[in-house]
Amino acid sequence: MTTGFDVHEVRHRVKLLRDDGDTMLVENRDGVECPACGDSFSQLLISERTAHSFDVDADVRFCVRREDERLLVATHE
Repeated sequence: MTTGFDVHEVRHRVKLLRDDGDTMLVENRDGVECPACGDSFSQLLISERTAHSFDVDADVRFCVRREDERLLVATHE
């Protein structure tokens, strides 16, 4: 994906779980592809913050993609 991930293009296929201005968390409802690996993701964190910490379950795989102004972290369950 060379042009970047546009959540607005897939807004009808995801559910917004949280949006605090700097970060947005969405849940995949319709097989949207992960911006890093291309597989369907479970949840996607879109962040403009410079730092994050994660508490990751051992049974969850995650992908990370850095874009110019933001970080995308997708979980796969």
